[in-house]
Amino acid sequence: MNVTTHRRSTGAARIALTLGALIYGAVVPLLELNETHVWNPTWVAHARLHEVWQLITNSAFAVLALRWIWIDRRTRLPSLIAAVITGGFLAAYALRDGYGGSMVHSNGTEMRLGGINLGVFGFVLVNALSLIALRSQRARGRESS
Repeated sequence: MNVTTHRRSTGAARIALTLGALIYGAVVPLLELNETHVWNPTWVAHARLHEVWQLITNSAFAVLALRWIWIDRRTRLPSLIAAVITGGFLAAYALRDGYGGSMVHSNGTEMRLGGINLGVFGFVLVNALSLIALRSQRARGRESS
């Protein structure tokens, strides 16, 4: 692989991981800072605390990932962070019937894109991009963390 191709593929991985970090670190909190989530009067205070904790934690991981991607030029750790965050959501979604979870808001609405829940769609996309970036690093023999 020549140097130009290597730089382009590394740049593509960094852009894909940046998009993922912006989704789980900024877009999701913006979508959840409202009356259907954080300020939902039907949620017990303890559930709201856990929601805010999750949002802050994911946003902090996104900031770390962006630093590693653009300052340290690393993609392995940001790939793993994105896979864990989005994989955790997808596991919770898959197990929702077992604990009474739902993606339907208390007001009866559900955000969908092409018939698929928006959270599921977005996090499958981010998860796939992070795994592709991770695999591309392995394929090039660059196990940079």
